[in-house]
Amino acid sequence: MSEDLWTPHALSDPELAIPERGAAGSVTLVIPTFNEAGNIAELLGRLADALPAHLPCEVLFVDDSTDDTPAVIEKAALDLPFPVAVLHRESADGGLGGAVVEGVKRADTDWIVVMDADLQHPPHLVPELVGEGERTGADLVVASRYLPGGSRAGLAGNYRIAVSRGATWLTKGLFPRALRGISDPMSGFFAVRRAVFTADALKPLGYKILLELAVRCRPAEVAEVPFVFQDRHSGESKSGLREGMRFLAHLAALRSAAPLARMIGFGLIGLSGFVPNLFALWLLTHAGMHYLPAEIAANQAGVLWNFALIEGLLFRDRRRHRHWADRVGRFALLANADLLLRIPLIALFVARFGMQVLPATALALVTTFVLRFAATEALVYLPRKTRTARTTRS
Repeated sequence: MSEDLWTPHALSDPELAIPERGAAGSVTLVIPTFNEAGNIAELLGRLADALPAHLPCEVLFVDDSTDDTPAVIEKAALDLPFPVAVLHRESADGGLGGAVVEGVKRADTDWIVVMDADLQHPPHLVPELVGEGERTGADLVVASRYLPGGSRAGLAGNYRIAVSRGATWLTKGLFPRALRGISDPMSGFFAVRRAVFTADALKPLGYKILLELAVRCRPAEVAEVPFVFQDRHSGESKSGLREGMRFLAHLAALRSAAPLARMIGFGLIGLSGFVPNLFALWLLTHAGMHYLPAEIAANQAGVLWNFALIEGLLFRDRRRHRHWADRVGRFALLANADLLLRIPLIALFVARFGMQVLPATALALVTTFVLRFAATEALVYLPRKTRTARTTRS
């Protein structure tokens, strides 16, 4: 295989960077692929017909395939008027969104256009997306199914249409400011100025990279063009229950990015922990266990429940800093220390400050909650401080 990333051959070396393309309006098409061999030849043929000769353009496939997609790209790209390359990833970190970010890191053109390989995103709209951005000065141009002239016709079945529409309403309700001016935040077809796409700020999870980009990077000016979502040319959709769960986890991670939102989420998860706690207490006492040890054991069920939700929803992107067993141990220690701290606090508020028992209990609950949230973030999920060796001069 060639060592030049921009020759029409497949390449799998992640250390090579895309060379600079200084021309104004230059474009890199970043196309993530997973087992799309049946679509490649048709996609590249339509792109060759659609892209004008005056538009400096290059295509980068970021491939997570287990089939022969890279070889098919290499063969189909030999006679094209624009350069084509493949970055094959051995580990599909971040899913489709992670593939897009990897592609963007290697692009140095004015514009990045993100599209799927299955031809549900019509290639002839690529020049229109970039042209709209140049004409209006927008930083982000979204191909929308919900503008006049657009359609979601390519979605197979009423179920997928309902899910897509529901996801759109949900995201726009959760992020009204970040998604202002974007009628189709679920679109996977868009053009963005390279200067706006801060790859290091992104933490993609799954396939909704536009949502990630809009919420974390906050493009100043947004434009849209209508498009008709086409039928898949070949193969099967990768959407399913697993991607749906990843999408919900992604929403939770984005919504809890701010400290106040994380604290609220922490509190709501803590409240939900009463359900497994009380259920475990009922089981243990009905099995004949004395209520005091049963209370202690049942509390651990709530701790484990809370830990699982907090791991998956609030601190998903911070789990790599410590081993899971270390995180579980620290979390359980803090959760149980909360019980030991609460009773002395209630006694202090009553005896020292003359408070009634109920308000003293409420204040102790709030105090220990805030302390436990701060301690959990600091002691369980913040990165360890690296110790630097001090050198002395003699």
